[in-house]
Amino acid sequence: MEKPNKPGGLEGSPAAGIAASTIETGSIPDELWEAAVNNDASYDGQFFYAVKTTGIFCRPSCKSRPPKKENIRFFRTADEALSAKFRPCKRCKPTGERLPDDEWIAAVTEYIDRSFTEALSLDHLAGISHGSPYHLHRTFKKVKGVTPIEYIHQKRVELAKQLLLATDKPVGEIGMDVGISNTPYFITLFKKKTGRTPASYRQRYSDHRKEATEHGKQD
Repeated sequence: MEKPNKPGGLEGSPAAGIAASTIETGSIPDELWEAAVNNDASYDGQFFYAVKTTGIFCRPSCKSRPPKKENIRFFRTADEALSAKFRPCKRCKPTGERLPDDEWIAAVTEYIDRSFTEALSLDHLAGISHGSPYHLHRTFKKVKGVTPIEYIHQKRVELAKQLLLATDKPVGEIGMDVGISNTPYFITLFKKKTGRTPASYRQRYSDHRKEATEHGKQD
């Protein structure tokens, strides 16, 4: 199949089949998918693609990590992607403008908030957010006051505190539930953040509840 002539617009090209707003992956020509995963610059201006898990959209030529097929959406124009609440990629600048740091970090933060119980690394976050690990680390700290990894730790410890008080699960199991499979490391991190081990934290609040119950009975 011949590729569409550039820059003659969508007429006569596979991208002409894209609906006025968006279409789902299952109904698009393979040629568009291949153009996206192969970073084919000859398709720039013909369509844009967005990644549902990150909330970011790109030009076909973007050199960022290829998305999973089930997570991709296609748009005829950048304006349509923006209207669907996707943010422009910081690397390929699909709108021709640089994405403000606070918007970029907001997208990364939203991803962490949804995924912090999974295995996350700085390299992974940089890959899905279309930036370098160094720049993400520096910019995240500038905007949020903590590094991405510190923020992940905060989210995990906060959830661990809730699980310790709301369940009878063993400490190691709670560590796994919040994304930390190494129990000694989980205990060390929890104590660093709270001043107590998970077991001590649970016991302390258990004792407080008992005291409150006894006082209530005396009243």
